[in-house]
Amino acid sequence: MRIIDAQVHIWGSGTPSGDHRQVSVFTAEELLAEMNVAGVDAAVLHPPVSWDPGANAISEDAAARYPKRFAVLGQVPLDQPEASRAALRGWRNRPGQCGLRYPLVRADQERWPFDGTMDWLWPAAEEEGLPIATMAWRFLPEFARIAERHPSLRLIIDHCGLIRHAKGTAAFENLTAVCALARFPNVALKATGAPGYSLDPYPFRDIHDGLQRLYDAFGPDRFFWGTDITRMPCSWRQCITLFTEELPWLRGPQMERVMGGAVCDWIGWAPPA
Repeated sequence: MRIIDAQVHIWGSGTPSGDHRQVSVFTAEELLAEMNVAGVDAAVLHPPVSWDPGANAISEDAAARYPKRFAVLGQVPLDQPEASRAALRGWRNRPGQCGLRYPLVRADQERWPFDGTMDWLWPAAEEEGLPIATMAWRFLPEFARIAERHPSLRLIIDHCGLIRHAKGTAAFENLTAVCALARFPNVALKATGAPGYSLDPYPFRDIHDGLQRLYDAFGPDRFFWGTDITRMPCSWRQCITLFTEELPWLRGPQMERVMGGAVCDWIGWAPPA
């Protein structure tokens, strides 16, 4: 079974936000060394532009040098629609680029899904066939309207759609609303960062039921394992075995889809064997 992480970061400058490792540089080679130890075959890079403005170029360089190991969900500036719309034309011709990802974690970005700043993005990405991942938990009703208005646009809910910075049952308070988004066939979910929502030690039993509800809603073709490893409270290997050994409802071909096959299909990436 190939194991492909749906979300990791590398960067070359700045101060990482939140609970990420507080190092100013984390290189592709450092990430690969950890992947090799853990048994991770490939990963999707998400440039952390919020703290390193040059992260998009760093991720593209990594994908160019290690095409068997990395794809990229990159960024163009959301508040520069004309220039950014032009930049998206032929986006997949750039090294590793398979789509876009916007965490919208900066304070000045919180209103962007509502105030029109992002209105240009959805049709532009739909036209170019570029999936978009985002931290949708802040704007689930609006996210549903976007999915409905743009049925050919592949969307990805980041980090299980759970409430950022909450843990245990508090993190899952919007679970019903997240599961309801599975009614849109163009919406998938990244089960990334799951251990970070737990109040328990490994194997994080307080999040098992929530993960199963999400899996039951989205199914193995729209439910992607991943880590966001630089802010996880456990080892990469434990992030893997949480899914491959501790969840009795995830087995066989369905596990293979969740652990890498499905995300590759969703973003249109076929990493060489």
